[in-house]
Amino acid sequence: MIRTVTIFVALLALIGPVKAAEDVVAIVGGRIHTLGPEGTIEQGTVVIEGNRIVAVGEKIRVPVGATIIDAAGKEVTPGLFDAHSYFGVEEISLVEATVDRYQMGTHLTAGFDIADAINPDSTLIPVNRIEGVTRAAVAPSSTEGSAVLVGRGAVIHLGGGDDFITDRHAAMYAVLGEGGGALAGGSRAAALLALREALEDAQDWTAHRDEYDSRQRRGYVASRPDLEALAPLLAGRMPLIAAVNRASDIEAAIRLADEFRLRLVVLGGSEAWKVAPQLAAAQVAVMLDPLANLPASFDRLGATLENAARLQRAGVSVAFVSSDGHNARNLTQSAGNAVAHGMDYDEALRAITVNPARIFGIDRSYGTLQPGKLADVVVWSGDPLEVTSFADQVVIEGRIIPMTSRSTLLRDRYRTLDKAMRPGYR
Repeated sequence: MIRTVTIFVALLALIGPVKAAEDVVAIVGGRIHTLGPEGTIEQGTVVIEGNRIVAVGEKIRVPVGATIIDAAGKEVTPGLFDAHSYFGVEEISLVEATVDRYQMGTHLTAGFDIADAINPDSTLIPVNRIEGVTRAAVAPSSTEGSAVLVGRGAVIHLGGGDDFITDRHAAMYAVLGEGGGALAGGSRAAALLALREALEDAQDWTAHRDEYDSRQRRGYVASRPDLEALAPLLAGRMPLIAAVNRASDIEAAIRLADEFRLRLVVLGGSEAWKVAPQLAAAQVAVMLDPLANLPASFDRLGATLENAARLQRAGVSVAFVSSDGHNARNLTQSAGNAVAHGMDYDEALRAITVNPARIFGIDRSYGTLQPGKLADVVVWSGDPLEVTSFADQVVIEGRIIPMTSRSTLLRDRYRTLDKAMRPGYR
């Protein structure tokens, strides 16, 4: 329940005075999962000013004129972060005109920029944000006829506005293993060769750019846009997210990343648990679907529902993904299943909040409920990892989100079919 109250208090405990203003929001009385050093606060308050959190704690005084969100008896978490989604680049998968997440017919596509295709008015965004999803990485993907390097992904917030893209070039994506082999000529070794060739070209171009521009350098397989796109990857300014599942392919990817000093992230990782010590030692995070337990291919014979728990116990950073644009809202259900199969509860929450933020380099400003962080906050009706709980209120960068979507509007429109409605609605 949201209400505006006037409380005559001049000082905000612990942090000093806070100016009374219309852009101050206080979430009061909830069980707060900060996911930071403060841990879980059983009955606390989160104060937001502008787009930032300014106070979190048990005995926080609410500033004058603040908008109050009553969270008594409810649970409060950071907004959910889908680490691998297709928001805004796929509306209806069977309608080709609405699918913009891949390209075909080129040898290398590192320069492919998914941010240019994202539609912020996608109807799928409100459907998912009213169920707690506030951030997402929008990724390019491969299809028959595309390349091993599939392009750059972007990070967005789901609150709308002109600034919805928060990082246009958040990561580079590649396909290795069985899928990469199919794209590169049949063998998974060919996929690694294609990737290595592109990285060597980019290394040489970076070191000899002037000579290349004056045509005093050898020709490259990679195009100029691809070389420019790969330069930040080699400089460590973005991660390489490699879709790979088989344990031996993951080990090969780790060796390649070490050779070129890349920040590797494994996507999929059905058999990642088999090489958990190697992943932990190399500080390689894994983005996975914790419900993936079927051997859908020979790459995934070792798939198990305990994958996330085994990786977490080994010290590997884990993030959960939907690899979808329709049902990112099911991330909490996936996290709950991971807990049911041995993962620590707080670590499962981190896998859908701060861990993805860390992978994409925005954890200093997002992912935990701490002063100074961006105010992406969700108030839940109950345990957020229970399927019977729902998002009661969502806040994105300090803005209270209307809890409506096309689906809720249609529900309300046709809930009562009585004679008072025009024939077309009955």
